[in-house]
Amino acid sequence: MSSLEELAQKLAAPRVVWLMLPAGDPTRDALRQLASLLSPGDVVVEGGNSRFSDDTEHAALLAEHGIGYVDCGVSGGVWGRENGYAVMCGGSDEHVKRVWPLLRSLAPEEDGIVHAGPVGAGHYAKMVHNGIEYGMMQALAEGYELLEASEYVPDVPKVLASWRHGTVVRSWLLDLQVRALEADPELAALSGRVDDSGEGRWTVEEAVRLAVSAPAMTAALYARFASRKPNAAQLKALASMRQQFGGHAVHAAATDGN
Repeated sequence: MSSLEELAQKLAAPRVVWLMLPAGDPTRDALRQLASLLSPGDVVVEGGNSRFSDDTEHAALLAEHGIGYVDCGVSGGVWGRENGYAVMCGGSDEHVKRVWPLLRSLAPEEDGIVHAGPVGAGHYAKMVHNGIEYGMMQALAEGYELLEASEYVPDVPKVLASWRHGTVVRSWLLDLQVRALEADPELAALSGRVDDSGEGRWTVEEAVRLAVSAPAMTAALYARFASRKPNAAQLKALASMRQQFGGHAVHAAATDGN
């Protein structure tokens, strides 16, 4: 398909259109186009990672044209093609029922799909899921560094691999960490920079709005910020104050170009 117009023309009504674009303007612009191209009774599934608060606006835009809207959080990453995807959707019972066979075909098993609530609930559930993911990944990464720094553990990958069997921290994320170490035991090919795609920030913002204590997820988000600035101004300011009052050594800035 070369355009949304061609897509709308080739699908037989009533249509179900799956949209999966970057959050924000790309998704908003595509929905505006679809609102003028589709017909009453059609349904759009927004399968990207839009902010949950945008879903109400999206649904209202399409509803003016009699078009249904289902927001759908999808988890599974690049491995979903082999393992199936966890699906969290939000929308009216009518619209979710229409698209349920499609969503069900993506899930690895019956319990891997959930109608989380009204419009916005699917993306909200996915947002919190990703916030938790941030915290779990950070804990595993910190454990890895601690093992690496210790003089007691000569084979860190072997220890981590053993945790995959019978321990309370066994998980798919641990499996992926072990897999990465098998391919590159020193992780020499990686820079240590970790980006965030938005959901972690939104989770922390919601925690503040609802006065929910979320220190692990918040710290994990801040760790990602710090990973992008190895010579951050705040760290230099901290070192300068420590040097001023205590005469502590000040290390030269790295000159690797990053």
